Amino acid sequence: MYYVLIAIAILVILFTLSGIRIVQQSENVIIERLGKYSRTLSAGINIIIPIVDRPREIMWRYTREGFDGRTYVIKRQTGKIDLRETVYDFPKQNVITKDNVVTEINAILYFQVIDPVKAVYEISNLPDAIEKLTQTTLRNVCGDMNLDETLTSRDTINSKLRTVLDDASHKWGVKVNRVELQDINPPHDIRDAMEKQMRAERDKRAKILTAEAEKQSQILDSEGLKEAAINKAEGEKRSQILRAEGEAEARIRVAKGESEAISLITGAVKKGDPVNYLIAVRYIDTLKEMTSGKDNKTVYLPYEATGVLSSIGGIKDLFKDK
Repeated sequence: MYYVLIAIAILVILFTLSGIRIVQQSENVIIERLGKYSRTLSAGINIIIPIVDRPREIMWRYTREGFDGRTYVIKRQTGKIDLRETVYDFPKQNVITKDNVVTEINAILYFQVIDPVKAVYEISNLPDAIEKLTQTTLRNVCGDMNLDETLTSRDTINSKLRTVLDDASHKWGVKVNRVELQDINPPHDIRDAMEKQMRAERDKRAKILTAEAEKQSQILDSEGLKEAAINKAEGEKRSQILRAEGEAEARIRVAKGESEAISLITGAVKKGDPVNYLIAVRYIDTLKEMTSGKDNKTVYLPYEATGVLSSIGGIKDLFKDK
């Protein structure tokens, strides 16, 4: 009898312990009572009725890194629903663009379960559903774009994918936060052609830049020559003006000197005409210049020699009183 009581006590303890469920933070457990949804267990200690209440399992997707360094995907049933943001890295798939180019694309998806009840009862296999939906949506989005647009419009593709996936997965209690394209790999021949095109574009831009530089250099050289010619012309003009002003000033001073000389001569001469004196002086200076050459042996006499003699006579009359 004693052993029976101990056995009953142990069964009661085990029964009681099986009714205690500890749920970790950021996890939920769906409880069914006799096959029907009863309640959702949140984080902490929860009490259920053993045998009557049972957790509903859900298919979940896990990734594990193997000993060879490769990442493996594992799918299994679990009674706990992870409410944290989950990352799904899908395998590469081939998509056909609008210009009929087969391209290999690898996408990564960030989603979060916001309604555990819908995630359990609205879809039978949530990871497969999200994966297939992402692949088909990616094919549809890339099928409406050319290869160049696919390569240069990652943000557009990500935005379209996120919108479509979020609308479709909302019924499953899932919120798609982000969709990113990791790799876009066109065929090798297309990549070679794109590299050649890119190289040609770079060569073209280099030639254009070189031509623009030469053009600008020639323009600057011509402007420099123009400015130099203008400055030279301005300098010559200024030099001629200064030379002319100097000559004019010299002539004015010579004329003033001659005027003062005539005035002095006029004042010194009491009688007689001073004009004869000036004419005689000019004749004598002219004769001196004509005969001042080194090898000049010829003597020239003016045609009006009598005028010279009369001028000399006039000078004599001017200074006779002196």
